[in-house]
Amino acid sequence: MIQRYHNSQKEVKGMNTSELREQFLIEDLMSEGEVKFTYSHYDRIIIGGAVPANGSLALENYPMIKADFFLERREMGVINVGGAGKITVDGKVYDLAKKDCLYISRGCKDISFASIDAADTAKFYILSAPAHKEYPTTLMKEAEATPVVLGSADTSNHRTIHKYIYADGIQSCQLVMGLTTLTTGSVWNTMPSHVHDRRMEAYFYFDLASDQTIVHLMGEPQETRHLLVHNNQAIISPPWSIHSGCGTASYSFIWGMGGENQDYGDMDPVLITELK
Repeated sequence: MIQRYHNSQKEVKGMNTSELREQFLIEDLMSEGEVKFTYSHYDRIIIGGAVPANGSLALENYPMIKADFFLERREMGVINVGGAGKITVDGKVYDLAKKDCLYISRGCKDISFASIDAADTAKFYILSAPAHKEYPTTLMKEAEATPVVLGSADTSNHRTIHKYIYADGIQSCQLVMGLTTLTTGSVWNTMPSHVHDRRMEAYFYFDLASDQTIVHLMGEPQETRHLLVHNNQAIISPPWSIHSGCGTASYSFIWGMGGENQDYGDMDPVLITELK
């Protein structure tokens, strides 16, 4: 587990490309046979990936958390972005196809990840946030998530949003999580842009062809910066930053948040004409 600390707007204005990537881009998240985590000090969220190949991968404890076990004072959301897999939570097995989501309650101790077929490994994207209350461990299949269709082909942002963990879906203490899939031919996400000072956000890009890329926009609305992102990479977005992107081909991404509230509509919109 590695750490990423806070950066203010003033610091970010002076960063070069390498410094921006070092602070906000998580490049090596999905590695076969490993569980990898990045601890962000924005809302104390942990961003991770687990790719079980032969056998299962156990969720270990980390000294950095200063707890007796990983979810002693935390909750966790997991979305599978690979082949069929299963997650065992305190002896109970949950089967996850691609784009299924599992919320795991605070207090769960023995957690492991496995693939159904080693030739087509599951890829589990993980978010964990501090929690002060337990909610039931809950599995939600992609078909059960709340779909919202936004944008249009005319503006190259026709997309479908699936909400999993949020105020009207799977209940959690503070975690919010879902995914967005762009229609073929559409490339823009989260445009028009917004910020929400009350919540940080993490983006995980997947289903992007290996020879394609995404230009992710971040920073204050009038002081934007960009990062070039590839498949299975994640972005840490500070509460004061926009989080939009444009790909050279269609793709999907998982959005997840921790912070002051779980209101999906808590956004401070920014007009496209105001961006700089």
